[in-house]
Amino acid sequence: MFDRARATLARMIAPERTRRFDAAGGGRRWEGGNFFGRTSTETLGATEPIMRRARGAYVNNPWIRNGVDALVTSTVGAGLVPASQHPDPDTRKRLDAIFKAWCRRADMDGRTSWEGLVAEGVRAMMVDGETLFHLVEMVDGPKVRILPAEMLDSSKTMNLDGGAYVIAGVECNAAGVRVAYHISPTKPTDAFDTWQAPIRVDAREVLHAFQMLGAGQMRGVSALAPVLLTAKDFDELTDALLMAAKVSALLGVFFVDVNNTGSLPFDGEQVGSILQSGLEPGAAKIIPGGFDVKTLTPQQLQGTIDFAKLTLRQIAAGLGVPEHLLTGDLSQATYSSLRSCLASFKQRVERLQYHTIVPALLDPMWRRVITAAAIRGEIDLGEDIESALAVEWIAPPVLSPDPSKDADAVGKLLDLGLTSRRRAIAELGWSADEIDAERAADRARETLMGLVTEKPAVPKTETISGGPTNGA
Repeated sequence: MFDRARATLARMIAPERTRRFDAAGGGRRWEGGNFFGRTSTETLGATEPIMRRARGAYVNNPWIRNGVDALVTSTVGAGLVPASQHPDPDTRKRLDAIFKAWCRRADMDGRTSWEGLVAEGVRAMMVDGETLFHLVEMVDGPKVRILPAEMLDSSKTMNLDGGAYVIAGVECNAAGVRVAYHISPTKPTDAFDTWQAPIRVDAREVLHAFQMLGAGQMRGVSALAPVLLTAKDFDELTDALLMAAKVSALLGVFFVDVNNTGSLPFDGEQVGSILQSGLEPGAAKIIPGGFDVKTLTPQQLQGTIDFAKLTLRQIAAGLGVPEHLLTGDLSQATYSSLRSCLASFKQRVERLQYHTIVPALLDPMWRRVITAAAIRGEIDLGEDIESALAVEWIAPPVLSPDPSKDADAVGKLLDLGLTSRRRAIAELGWSADEIDAERAADRARETLMGLVTEKPAVPKTETISGGPTNGA
């Protein structure tokens, strides 16, 4: 009462100075609204339940499965290719070759390559919210084993001596730098959940990647969080539509004895007060006077198709993928619309690649592999270690609706000097050094086999005052 009286008095004294954010107000319109507290607290409480629901949606919901796989494919593709930035060309090729050879033996379990591990890690980051790579040093270099997110003990939270602390299994020093991870020793293949005391693993042996939602976040949250409830409701909607279609296919016929004579209109079987008679296609039956025929035709839901399409667009927007990648429906797509949506999608994918995947997974792994090779004596990095470990990652290209037009545009940029061949080739997902080496090898092979032919000279066209003429 005092607050209301004070507010009323303030409006009476200086009504022109009263300001208010509607979004910060209350009232009926905000009842049951969404409120979000500290990012660290909210994410820690939501990580596990969202992860379990997201896993269920990924394995059971075809739309969610298709959307996540499309995002992983566009982000990783066949793999992000490293291109060493070492100033010496020979050393640069040697560094690329060392990492490429290691990629084939990177998996500790021997199931896939480094590119496959990265793809699996990105999928886990989308579904589980985070991915964990455990690095094991072997004789021939480090090996990688991907760990389920639940192996990072989320129940371990405590303060340590000297200002250090552990939050949800992640240990930080007094400066807030991650120094260790507390990982459960249980095997991912265990049939039943059991608890064992977690093992402290040095942070240099673990790669932990997730998308940041805010400052202070220690654990990741599934990218499916904004669409899980919508996807569940959409599943129920499709089930209802399917049941409505089944019911609509039924045809019920009722014969009403308006005169209450008690006789049957044609041969049939009287069971109580229900008349049962078979209906056949093309059958013609005579109904005597005194009977009325009524049919049961269930009504179908109206406007559900448009609502279903709107819901799918909502799911696509929540996942951050174009609608056609989620549904596979290109019936309403045009060249302009596809080009526009793929351009914005490419920017979104590049943000994920170069803001999360590269700094959290790829760069640390490159440094680890090259450093291990130098320790084994396979290569001399010299005195400038930072220059020797510099690397650029070439991402797979996002497919274009019309590659020929894109090629013409790149050609014009090259002619005008607005880009370089190296950058143009990198945008196609290849390394300029590899392309040039392959072209040189092709020319050498053609020369060796006598396949080189003279190309006819194309006359140039010159413009003079009298019009175009053929020049020499």
